[in-house]
Amino acid sequence: MSSTSAQNDYVHIDKQSPAVYQAQIGVAKAIRHATIEAGMERRFVELINVRVSQINRCAYCLDVHVAAALAAGETQQRLAVLPAWRETTLFSEREVAALTLAESITTLPDAHRQDADYAFARRSLSEQEISTVSWIAVTMNAFNRISIVSRHQVRPKQ
Repeated sequence: MSSTSAQNDYVHIDKQSPAVYQAQIGVAKAIRHATIEAGMERRFVELINVRVSQINRCAYCLDVHVAAALAAGETQQRLAVLPAWRETTLFSEREVAALTLAESITTLPDAHRQDADYAFARRSLSEQEISTVSWIAVTMNAFNRISIVSRHQVRPKQ
């Protein structure tokens, strides 16, 4: 059986259970509203979405969110080095704090590391920003899993 045929055998859980998926979309809309209330630019939000999707290796979400990040003004250079963001000086203190928190939420390291990551994020982010970044990461993780479990395909753009 070819890999394409095997991928077609997967149930697209978003299509199979549309009411559940619409509830997830509702969460995403609520988070978008929270990001606006927190004064977070779209570029900042998409940077988090891309990094979480990179960690989870979700091709479908990367395709969507890299395009959204570029449309929001993110640079190709910063997106190219995002997997190695700690090795650059291209990201602001606030972005570094948000990326640290989002990675910790995504990878769920041991409690000691989580505490250190959280304490680091608290030095640069307000409580509202910590909450919002956390919700962005949690929700992006959920969407990554929906796409990975369903084997959503990245199609060539015309």
